[in-house]
Amino acid sequence: MAGLGKTLLRIANGFSMHRAAGQRPGQRPWQRPIALHDHTLYRYLVKELLQYFGILFLFFFAIFFLNEMLLLAESILKKRVPVLDVIKLITYCLPVIIAQSAPFATLVGFLMCIGSMMSSNEILIMRAAGIGYHLILLPVLVLGLLISLLSFFVNDYLLPLGTIRFTQLRRQILMSNPAVELEPFSIKRMNDSVLVIGDVKGTSVSDLVFFNTDTDGTQRIIAAEHSVVEKSEVPGVAMTLKMDDATVGFFKRSKKTDFDVLSSSVVTLNIFDSSIFDTSMGIRPNEMTSYDLHQEIVKMRKNIESSSQKKDLNLYVLEYHKKFSLPFGSLFFALLALPLAILFGRHNGQTIGFIIGLVLCLLYWTMMILGQVFSSRTGSGGMLTMWLPNLVVGTAGVLFYTALVRK
Repeated sequence: MAGLGKTLLRIANGFSMHRAAGQRPGQRPWQRPIALHDHTLYRYLVKELLQYFGILFLFFFAIFFLNEMLLLAESILKKRVPVLDVIKLITYCLPVIIAQSAPFATLVGFLMCIGSMMSSNEILIMRAAGIGYHLILLPVLVLGLLISLLSFFVNDYLLPLGTIRFTQLRRQILMSNPAVELEPFSIKRMNDSVLVIGDVKGTSVSDLVFFNTDTDGTQRIIAAEHSVVEKSEVPGVAMTLKMDDATVGFFKRSKKTDFDVLSSSVVTLNIFDSSIFDTSMGIRPNEMTSYDLHQEIVKMRKNIESSSQKKDLNLYVLEYHKKFSLPFGSLFFALLALPLAILFGRHNGQTIGFIIGLVLCLLYWTMMILGQVFSSRTGSGGMLTMWLPNLVVGTAGVLFYTALVRK
């Protein structure tokens, strides 16, 4: 508040000295635009906004980080994976956490900052000194743009790199200790088969049932009371299951009454890499930069022949626009934060800003997730569903700012 007081005092002195030269007859002092020659006000606003952004960034980072840790703990951490590998996996998850945290920290942080300034009458003092809303909005938008650009770099370069390294390390962990992929008392759905798993102790698995469908439509079921998970030296094979006293059943869909049942003291079942890791598309869209995605999209559009190819193309289009829409959400949130905080932050602006910000973050995230699910299932609308949340936020920001100026 002291910094703002000095800033406004300097503005007021400068205004008094140049009033006669720049003020039109009948024009009130606060209606005259003021040039901030030393940019002190901008520095003050940017400093306050960055402080709140930093605090809220740590807040959202902690939330998303905890969520990632819970997912890792469920699938990997409790399987006695070496500590160094665990640290590497966590490091490779950081880019996606940063990319998700930045836009939400911008919205809630800016709302709380401007709301706090509104409650302490700092915004009122600025207005009384002749500072228009556009002068306050300018540093907010510039800072939002800078955050968007930094977030885009993380989302476009570091995130694909982290995803690739995460997949490679996870594959190495699986190859060195295949049992980490099997959860006790669970159902594991792979690309072309299903495993129903009983208890898992080390490399020993009890009550294992394997379901698979051949290319000719024949269903195969293998069940064993006891199995052992072993590493495989064969390239392309993720693990080998040695199933003791196994029963094998073959069923045909075309003739359900016709089936074969075999019994064997030992059945050796190879689980291929392609069953666990989806390698059908080569490098996945989320492992590419925006440039690589654009080049791939251009190639795919020249060779579209089937509906499945159109669906694959839509996945690339969706991921391409997600590279931009999520990071640049910070800019749209900055546009919305200023009018919302001023209109609703007169009393307890910091608390109100925090509550409104969390609600808007939840709605934005819901729209983003539902859009991805809808586009993935329908095979269309990749661009629209990724930009729709930002369009809604941006439209709301323009409407609220217009209402603020006319108020």
